[in-house]
Amino acid sequence: MAAEEPNFYLFGGLKPWQEHAWSASDDRVRGGKSRSYLVCSPDSSVASFRGTLDITALGGAGFASQRSVDPQSWDLFDYQGLRLGIEQGDGKKYTLVVKDDIPSKREDGRDESTVSWEYDFVPTEDEVSVSWEDFKPTYRGKPKEDAAPLRLDQVKSIGIMMRSHFGEQEGSFRLDLKYIAAIPSDKKEEEEQ
Repeated sequence: MAAEEPNFYLFGGLKPWQEHAWSASDDRVRGGKSRSYLVCSPDSSVASFRGTLDITALGGAGFASQRSVDPQSWDLFDYQGLRLGIEQGDGKKYTLVVKDDIPSKREDGRDESTVSWEYDFVPTEDEVSVSWEDFKPTYRGKPKEDAAPLRLDQVKSIGIMMRSHFGEQEGSFRLDLKYIAAIPSDKKEEEEQ
């Protein structure tokens, strides 16, 4: 059963999707061949995260992702986590990514690596709800146990990723999203009533 309608939309819902608010960050930056796109429906009510995950160039590894473009800054301290509204999935495993830091640029123009907070999921219902505690810190795809806590009052980027999980999945993918929203805390819901 779907949760009550979230009241703080970051993308979608009451805040229509906009393709230009997202940017690809695929494994091509490391010599891979994967590609991702974020395509909005004609009425901007649904965003389709789709593409092709090619694991041949990187020996079974690969990723394709879309992330919100810089600069963003959300204060999500008074929220419990994030909720995704799912229009349609394909049964594959996706990763929701949150960052509290904007990476600086390297000399070659690519972004420096920073800590990401990630949550893997296979959408099986019309919503996926993730508490902040369920996001795990990673650095370049590997666990980062000594990471500083996620600064919820300074969320800078939100992304969605398709990765191979070292050969577990590959090929075309598609996840249609109705929204990404912050989940109100019990305290925040009481204040709004």
